[in-house]
Amino acid sequence: MQGTVDGFGYGAVTPLVAYLMACLGGALGLRCITRSLLVTHSRRPAWLALGAAALGCGTWTMHFVAMMGFSIEQASVHYDEPVTYASLGLAVLMVGVGVFIVGYRGATGAPLFTGGTVTGLGLASMHYLGMAGMRFHGNFAYSTPKVVASVAIAVAAATAALWAAGRARGPLPTVGASLLMGLAVSGMHYMAMAALSVRLDGTAETAADTPDASALVPMLLGPLVLLVLAGVVVILDPMLVLRHPDRAPALPAPGVPAAALAPRTGPGPAPHQHRHPDRRPVRQGARASQNR
Repeated sequence: MQGTVDGFGYGAVTPLVAYLMACLGGALGLRCITRSLLVTHSRRPAWLALGAAALGCGTWTMHFVAMMGFSIEQASVHYDEPVTYASLGLAVLMVGVGVFIVGYRGATGAPLFTGGTVTGLGLASMHYLGMAGMRFHGNFAYSTPKVVASVAIAVAAATAALWAAGRARGPLPTVGASLLMGLAVSGMHYMAMAALSVRLDGTAETAADTPDASALVPMLLGPLVLLVLAGVVVILDPMLVLRHPDRAPALPAPGVPAAALAPRTGPGPAPHQHRHPDRRPVRQGARASQNR
C-alpha cells in the first residue's frame, strides 16, 4: 500500500534550523579552504582536512535536522546507526577528495570542475545513503528525473562553493557565499525528498506508533561538537586575531612553494637590495690631496 509522507512535522522550524546548519558548515568550510590557500605547503593539509570535515558535518547535520520533521503516517521509522554514521563518513571522505584537488591544483578550470563534481556527488551520496539507513515496514521509491535534478543541484552548489573559496578574501564574501551554499544544499535535500514515495508492507500501524525522531539527537552531537571546534579554530586564527601574516600570498601557479614567495618581514636589507646610484666604491690607489 502507498504510505503518506509528511516532511514538515514541526512546521518551518526544521527547515529553518537545517538551513542555518548548512550555512554554518559552509562558512567554516569555506574559511578553512581559503586559509589553506594562503599558507605554506606544510600547513595546507590540516586546513583542507578541517574544511572538508566542516563541510561534510554541516551538510550531514542539515540533512538529519530536516529529517526530524519527516514522518510516515502509517508506520514508525527507526534508524540503522552504522549506516547512518557511514553516510557521514562518506560525505567527509568525498568532500575531502574534492577539497584537496582544488586546494593543490587551483580553483579554476579542470581542477575546479573535478573537485566540484566529486564534492557534489559526495553530498548527494550522503543524502541517499542516509535515507537507506531508515528502517520501517516498507521501502522507498524515487522519481528518476527528480533524483538527477537533486544531484545536479549538489554538484552545482559544491562547484560554486569551491570557486568562492578560491576567491573570497574577507568575512563578508565568505558569509554571502555560505548563505547561497546553504540555500543550494537545502534545495538539494528537499528536491531529493520530493522525489520520494513510500510503499508499505501489510496493513497500516496504529497512530501510537510515531517516528522515533528523538533517536537522531544523540547522533547529531558528534558532528555538532566538531563544528564547534572548527569554529573555535577559525575564530582563533592568528591571521584574524593578530592581523599580521604567518602566511604567504596566494600562489600564482601550482607547485610553487608559498614560502618562496613570502614577503620579507625581518630587519635588515633585502638580499637583492641595490645600492644607492650616487655611491661609488673608493679606489684603493687613490690618495687624498694634502696641504703642504
